[in-house]
Amino acid sequence: MPELPEVEVVRRGLADHVVGRRIETATLTGARVARRHVAGPADLSERLTGAEVRVADRRGKYLWLVVQAPGDDPHALVVHLGMSGQLLVEPPDAPREKHLHASFDFADDGPQLRFVDQRTFGGLALTELVPDPYAGSHHSHGVPVPVGHIAPDPLEPAYDQGAVVRSLKRRHTAIKRALLDQGVVSGIGNIYADEALWRAGVHGLRETSALTKPTLARVLDHARDVMTEALGQGGTSFDALYVNVNGASGYFDRSLNAYGRQGQPCDRCGTLIRRETFMNRSSHYCPRCQPRPRMRHVHVVEAKE
Repeated sequence: MPELPEVEVVRRGLADHVVGRRIETATLTGARVARRHVAGPADLSERLTGAEVRVADRRGKYLWLVVQAPGDDPHALVVHLGMSGQLLVEPPDAPREKHLHASFDFADDGPQLRFVDQRTFGGLALTELVPDPYAGSHHSHGVPVPVGHIAPDPLEPAYDQGAVVRSLKRRHTAIKRALLDQGVVSGIGNIYADEALWRAGVHGLRETSALTKPTLARVLDHARDVMTEALGQGGTSFDALYVNVNGASGYFDRSLNAYGRQGQPCDRCGTLIRRETFMNRSSHYCPRCQPRPRMRHVHVVEAKE
C-alpha cells in the first residue's frame, strides 16, 4: 500500500490541478467506490455537486480534499487509495480506464479528476471535519473524523519526536510493530520501516523498551530522512499501480537498501539480505548489520522466495 511519500506526491498533484475549482458533476460507477460513505453513492454525488475544492490535505498515509458546497460548512472527501487506487488528472475526452470508478467534471471545463482502482480496495467518503487534537497543527480546517486518532507524521509541524520517543520507551513491543502503528507515528509503512531499521542497524524485533532513547530517536530520524529522499524521487513504485496524478511512477525503488532485496548483498557489509514474515508482511534485514535479538517464545518463519 502507498506510504507517506507516495500519498504526498498525489496530494501535491491535487493541490496543483484541483484546488480552487468547483465540481460541476461527480459521477460514481457502482456502489463499491462509496461503500465507506454510509448514505451511498447517490448521496455522495449529490453532496459534491457544486462544491469547491478548498484544500488538498494529508496526514501520514491518509489523504483528503476539503470541499465546501454553497451555504454549507467545509467537509472532507476522504480518499482511500487502498492497494491500487489512483487519482488521475486527464482531459474529459481521454479514453475511459478499464477500472474507472469515479470521475469529477469541473465548472471551468478543464481536465477531469478520475479515481481508478484495479483491485477495488480503495474508495471515497464524505465526512465532517473536527479540530486537530495535536498542537502546532497546520490543518486549519481540522481533520476528518476517521483521521482524528492518527498521530502526526515526521514531516508535519505537529510532530513531536521527543514525545514519540518517550511513548516508544514505555512500550513492550517490537520496534517495527511500533513504527507501523499509525497511532504512535503516522506515514511509515512496511517499506520505509525496513529501510529506517536497516540504516539504524536495528532489527525489527528489538523491543522498544530495551532500546535507548538515542537509538529510538536515530530510527525515527532515519525514517524521516528516507521518506524525504523517496519523496524527492516521486515515491516508490514497484509496478504501474502507484503513480502521480499525471500517471508517472516514482523511482525510489532503485535506491532501496533492504526492502525487496532478499538474496542480494547488503550495501554495507556484503551479507545477503534476508526476508522473514512479520505481521502478515515481509521484513527485510541484514543478519550481520541487524542481529536478531534473543527472544523467548517467538516463532519467525523464513519467507519463501
